[in-house]
Amino acid sequence: MTDLQTTIEAAWADRSLLQQPATTAAINTVIEELDKGRLRVAQPGADGQWQVNDWVKKAVILYFPIRQMETVEVGPFEFRDKMQLKTGYETQGVRVVPPAVARYGAYLAPGVIMMPSYVNIGAWVGEGTMVDTWATVGSCAQVGAGVHLSGGVGLGGVLEPVQAAPVIIEDGAFIGSRCILVEGCHIGKEAVIGAGVTITGSTKIIDVTGPEPREYRGFVPARSVVIPGSIPKQFPAGEYQVPCALIIGQRKPSTDLKTSLNDALRDFGVSV
Repeated sequence: MTDLQTTIEAAWADRSLLQQPATTAAINTVIEELDKGRLRVAQPGADGQWQVNDWVKKAVILYFPIRQMETVEVGPFEFRDKMQLKTGYETQGVRVVPPAVARYGAYLAPGVIMMPSYVNIGAWVGEGTMVDTWATVGSCAQVGAGVHLSGGVGLGGVLEPVQAAPVIIEDGAFIGSRCILVEGCHIGKEAVIGAGVTITGSTKIIDVTGPEPREYRGFVPARSVVIPGSIPKQFPAGEYQVPCALIIGQRKPSTDLKTSLNDALRDFGVSV
C-alpha cells in the first residue's frame, strides 16, 4: 500500500504522470481494492476515531480522467458513462432490486439490500444495511452495518465539489425518509434521524434534552434521536428562521435494538 500511496500522491501533484502505465495500474489497483472491500476511504481506528485515507480519495478522483466513455446496454436501457457497473451480486450475497445501480469501486457487504437506489464509486456499505427506494449513497460515503437508509435519503459525496471528508453513518443508525446528509457530516452509532432532517458540515445540531442547550456541528452523538428544527437568525433585512437539527432524546442501550428503535419513534413521535 505504501508504494500505491506514493504513486497516487505523485500523480495528484503532476497530472502528466497519468500517461504512464505504472500510474494507471496503481489507480486501477486502488479501485479494485475498494470494490472488494479490502481498502476504504475512511475507517474507525482502535480508539474509535475515524481516519480518512486522503490518498485513496485522490485515487478515486484520478480514476475518472484515465477512463474512456463507453455505451452500455442493459435490455432496453442504454447508458453512456466512463464507469463500469458493479457485478457479481450473487457471489457477494447482495440483493439488488431493479433498477438499482452501484458503480464498480463501491463495496457492498453480504446481506446488503438495494431497493431501486444508487451507490457511487468509493462508497462502503456494511453488512445487512438496507438502501431503500431512491436513496443515494454518494461517492466515498461510509455506511456501517445494520443501517436503514429510508426512501429518498441523500448522502453526499466527496467528488463534486471535492470535500475533505466523506459522510460517515455508523452501525445501527436509522436515517428517516428524505434526509439530506452532506459535507462530511458524521452520524454516530444507533442514532435515529427523523424524516426530513438536513445536516451539513455547518448545521447547528442542538441537544435540547437538558436544562441548557448543547450545540454540535456536523456530528450527531451515538443513539441520539434527532428531528428537524429552526432557530432565529438576524439578517440586514430582519430576523428569520433558519434550519437546524434538534436532539430530543436518546435510544435506550439496555433494550434490543429493534425494540429500542420502535420505542424511540413512539416515545418522541419521530416521523420516518
